[in-house]
Amino acid sequence: MGYENIVVSIGDDYVAEITLNRPNQLNTFTLDLAKELDCALWEAEADSKVRVILIKGEGKAFCAGIDVSYIEGRSVQELRSWVERMEAPLVSISRMSKPVIAQVRGVAAANGAGLVAASDLAIAGAKARIGLTAINVGLNCVGPVVPVSKSIGRKKALEMLFFGEFVQADEAARMGLINRVVPDEELEQEAKKWAQTLAAKSPIAMQIAKKAFYSAADMDYYKAFDYMNEAFARLCSTEDAKEGVNAFREKRPAVWKEK
Repeated sequence: MGYENIVVSIGDDYVAEITLNRPNQLNTFTLDLAKELDCALWEAEADSKVRVILIKGEGKAFCAGIDVSYIEGRSVQELRSWVERMEAPLVSISRMSKPVIAQVRGVAAANGAGLVAASDLAIAGAKARIGLTAINVGLNCVGPVVPVSKSIGRKKALEMLFFGEFVQADEAARMGLINRVVPDEELEQEAKKWAQTLAAKSPIAMQIAKKAFYSAADMDYYKAFDYMNEAFARLCSTEDAKEGVNAFREKRPAVWKEK
């Protein structure tokens, strides 16, 4: 698919980079951008040359939220369909088997903050700021707060939702909203290195781990153990598991068979 609002590149390192490409609008979501991002995610999921997906923003911001100019004069039904489209990429990430990393430079606001939280991992520049800011224009981030609350818990998520203030990168890391903070000038290099490290792991082990994690997240405690044990047993029967154990014993790099 040809894209106008994002740029997709896939390297020999099995890392797909998806760049939100509306820098003059701070990479805000429109219907077209949301559709393209969701499509690109699923294309990467289906591509055997991709093991890890890195999402970033062109220019000085990661993503400043949703372009709300669509709202005026729309019916409730139209607005429901619209907001579902805006949040589709956030939901898709949890349904995919391949890990997704958010590379956060500058502002990640509203749906941008939701995209950071929905990503499996996040690495941010030291000057990055993340916030559920829609309350400040008479709206609210009731969709993005779902993945945010999964990352940081109810009290802090409600604080972000109600006050609409930005959280600095270091504080976001302490809260669990992002994983790593690096100097801004090193963000590009460090994010790519992080993605490449994941891409060097067994693809099937990574994918089974991610799918099992999300599936078990809301299960009863004991049922979650049962589910995870079944997932582990399935993983142990794969060719990659046998190769990984043999490579460890033989003190050599593993050659993944992806099955």
